[in-house]
Amino acid sequence: MSKITILVVDDDPDIREFISYNLAKEGFHVETAKNGADGVAMCKKHKPDLVLLDVMMPGMDGMQACEAIRATPEIAHTLIAFLSARGEDYAQVAGFDSGADDYITKPIRPKVLVSRIKALLRRNAKSEEVKSSIVVRGDLTIDQEKYQVCQADRVVEMPRKEFELLQLLASKPGKVFSRDSIMDRVWGTEVIVGGRTIDVHIRKIREKIGDNRIKTIKGVGYKFEE
Repeated sequence: MSKITILVVDDDPDIREFISYNLAKEGFHVETAKNGADGVAMCKKHKPDLVLLDVMMPGMDGMQACEAIRATPEIAHTLIAFLSARGEDYAQVAGFDSGADDYITKPIRPKVLVSRIKALLRRNAKSEEVKSSIVVRGDLTIDQEKYQVCQADRVVEMPRKEFELLQLLASKPGKVFSRDSIMDRVWGTEVIVGGRTIDVHIRKIREKIGDNRIKTIKGVGYKFEE
C-alpha cells in the first residue's frame, strides 16, 4: 500500500525541514515547495493527499495558491490546510473562503499538527466511503461522486466545503440544520473556526445558485427548500 503523500509549501526552509522531519517520522511521504507557484506545480505533478500551505509568502501567497488548486480540475479536491501565524477570525474566514479544509495556527506543535492531519484524512476517507449517488433537487443536480453541482444545463463551480455544505442541506429538504450540527458535520469537531465561517459559505452558495433555495432560520441555522 502506498504511503500518504503530504506537500509542504512554505518559504521558510527551517519550517519546511521541521514539518517534513516530524511527518516522515509518522510514516508520511513528504514533498516540499518554497513558494505558492511551485506549490501549485508540485501539486499537479505529485497529486498529494494533503497540502500544508503557508499563507504569507512572496509572489503567489497561500490564498492565491489555494484558489489556483481549486480552479484546476485534476487537483481541485485535494485536501488543503493553511499554516499561519495569523489566528484572527477574519483571517481564518478568508482562508476557508478561498477553499481550505482546515486552518492551523503557528507556532506549530508536532503532536497537534499530526493529530489535525490524521483527523482531516479520516474525515475525507469516511466521506469517500459513502456510496456515490446523484441527488436531484428541482433544477439542481448534486453528483457526490464527481463533487459536481449542475443547475439546469450549467456546471456550478464550488470548492469542497461549499459543496459539502450544500450536499448536507440538500440531503434532507425542509430539515433545519443547526449551526453546531453544520460545523460538526462539514468541518469536524477538531477544527476551530470563527462564527462567520458558515455565513460566508452560505452567502457564496446563494450567489451561485440563487437566494431562494437556502433559508435562514434565525437563531437556529439553515434549511434547504426545493
